[in-house]
Amino acid sequence: MVTGYPMDVFDETPGRQEGGYLTGHLLIAMPNMRDPRFEKSVIYMCVHNAEGAMGLVVNQQIDGITFAELLDQLNIDTEAKAPSLPVYFGGPVETGRGFVLHSADYEQSGTIMVDPLTGLTATVDILKDIAEKSGPRHSILALGYAGWGPGQLDGEIQQNAWLHVPSDDTLLFEGDLGTKWERAIAKIGFDPALLSGDAGHA
Repeated sequence: MVTGYPMDVFDETPGRQEGGYLTGHLLIAMPNMRDPRFEKSVIYMCVHNAEGAMGLVVNQQIDGITFAELLDQLNIDTEAKAPSLPVYFGGPVETGRGFVLHSADYEQSGTIMVDPLTGLTATVDILKDIAEKSGPRHSILALGYAGWGPGQLDGEIQQNAWLHVPSDDTLLFEGDLGTKWERAIAKIGFDPALLSGDAGHA
């Protein structure tokens, strides 16, 4: 399912939606998801175009590592005490690589604005800013990502592996992590209990 993906899938207009592309949407695993890594997963699509797709799982926390420990591993010294933040499993590709998905109130030279409300930054500077409480209002720190080759994600959607719905800040950044999958499906208007592998996609 998931492959390595070239960084050049990011084009100059990352928020575009022409041709049914899902950049800025949430991808929701169907109950019949066969890959255990993505069972009941919600993935924010950072890019989806003819070159491929890349997204971050936003509802799976990594146990056994804290934000403070991650700062120590990266030799990031901060004057303030690091806040207690979860570290997410962003996907199975390049699990040693960190990404921060965040609200649009924060932007630096390395930030890619995925849509008007959401940015993606993968530099050490944002981690230091978050630790020193000068980072974005909302953020998700993820290790690794989910990637698809050209046309691969489209094929999986046609096979009813995924639903999709437009993202919003409340669903993405707020509320109980354990209910994010249910809340994402509810936004479509479906009862998760009624879903099956034969259901179509949104």
